[in-house]
Amino acid sequence: MITLNDYLLVSGILFAIGFTGVLVRRNIIVIYMCLELMLNAANLSLVAFSRFGTIPSAASGGMSPNYNGQVLVFFIITVAAAEVAVGLAIIVALYRARQTLQVNEINKMQY
Repeated sequence: MITLNDYLLVSGILFAIGFTGVLVRRNIIVIYMCLELMLNAANLSLVAFSRFGTIPSAASGGMSPNYNGQVLVFFIITVAAAEVAVGLAIIVALYRARQTLQVNEINKMQY
């Protein structure tokens, strides 16, 4: 049986991998993927809390599942899709201007 702690452990490991990648790596594309990994780790924890959390239900007289976290994940995924479109456009424009994707070689944002 998979418990809430198992989901939170996987979410924490994914977030730690993403955070480490953001701090250690110097390629903009890899940093961007690590940021997305951190976002998905947060989504996993929201869905896990939503799945294992219950709220009292007056209609059924018992406990019903709490879907608030799962609804929030849909909004986060929508914002992440827009972020990917804008972020990749910025990365492509930066590459065209500087001919590099290494963070340490890009020292200023103007020509």
